Amino acid sequence: MNIAKIMIPKISTAFLNENNTVRQGLEKFIRYGYTAVPVLNENGIYSGTVTEGDFLRHIMKIGSTEMRSHETYLIKDIIRKDFCPSLMIEAEQDEVIKAVENQNFVPIVDGRGVFCGIITRKGVIETLAKML
Repeated sequence: MNIAKIMIPKISTAFLNENNTVRQGLEKFIRYGYTAVPVLNENGIYSGTVTEGDFLRHIMKIGSTEMRSHETYLIKDIIRKDFCPSLMIEAEQDEVIKAVENQNFVPIVDGRGVFCGIITRKGVIETLAKML
């Protein structure tokens, strides 16, 4: 399976920087209706994925839904780094299938860990269907 052919490239993918504030992340989630978004560091390296649940846990922890109260917290402080592991762009088909069994999307990185884009479960299923 050629990941590059089914990958949604970084330029067309929503992502957050780990140094964005939680407020900035919440605003992006609210504006676009996302449930999960990849998080990158300042060098474009994939750090993890932030989810609605991560934001909810944060809101419950600080006890406020006021947007201003989330300006002093950073995305890197609320993400679970072990959630939504990435795949290398050279990953084999069986690795891709195993990953999309557990994740709606899979972040794709190059050999340096730099975020290239995502593949979606739908994209993988469509590709496999065409192969049959």
